[in-house]
Amino acid sequence: MRHLLKTVSAAAAVAAGVLTVSAVSTGAAGAATPAPTGLYAPSDLVLTVGQGDDAATATVQRAVTLSCAPKAVGTHPAPRAACGELFAVEAQFEKLVDQAPKVACTKEWNPVVVSAAGVWQGKHVSWTTTFGNPCSMKAALTDGALLNF
Repeated sequence: MRHLLKTVSAAAAVAAGVLTVSAVSTGAAGAATPAPTGLYAPSDLVLTVGQGDDAATATVQRAVTLSCAPKAVGTHPAPRAACGELFAVEAQFEKLVDQAPKVACTKEWNPVVVSAAGVWQGKHVSWTTTFGNPCSMKAALTDGALLNF
């Protein structure tokens, strides 16, 4: 009998806990409301390099993730440096591409697409640029860590 009372008490506690969680996780209309996960606006990006004319049809060769809030993490090889660059240019990716590289490349057409998609400080971002070939990509992205992965 004693064992039965403990089981009933545990079941009642679980039921009360479920009711408490349900009350917290549903709004006035009964719809689920997301709970805030932190004090920082999300800054999560996926950066890709692909072979092709545009991001929609390119074959992805490399891809990394980057999250900058509350701290720099992800599969990017240098997340702290990459986040620092993003903050410095206020996530204006085109500022990270040298429009007049000082390296000479062949004129072969072997397009490479670099793209960034995700959320930066709570706002959706989507950026892509196409280079004529891998040499021109490396020449335009010589400085910085963000797009060199």
